[in-house]
Amino acid sequence: MDIVSALFAENIELRPAPGPSTRIDLSGIMFSMPAPTTPPVTVAPHLIVLIRCRPGEDGQGILEVVFRDEAGEQVARNVSPFTVEPGKFTYRLVRGELEFTALGTVEAHCRLMPEGATTVVPLTLLPPVA
Repeated sequence: MDIVSALFAENIELRPAPGPSTRIDLSGIMFSMPAPTTPPVTVAPHLIVLIRCRPGEDGQGILEVVFRDEAGEQVARNVSPFTVEPGKFTYRLVRGELEFTALGTVEAHCRLMPEGATTVVPLTLLPPVA
């Protein structure tokens, strides 16, 4: 199995298409966001991870997402088992509660356990908007 995409987003919507096929509409893709207040602050953005299962694979997997600060320290972690039909795709919605003591960047390190490649997605906390 492979991670096809990992993005911070506001919304995901699935809709049927001819084929039969499915369309995935993602909206509000972000790599930064204004802080709701001056830090320290906790934010809980949605991370959407799209996963592909090849035909012939068993469809059982575990997604691990480790959120790391700019110093490389772990600030949050999520582990989620999943099942996907071979030859199909699935998605996982990961909501990490991220504590920021100052403005800066957190990276979501996403991988399929035990030995999948890591996909890294940054999220930068910007000054609050007045």
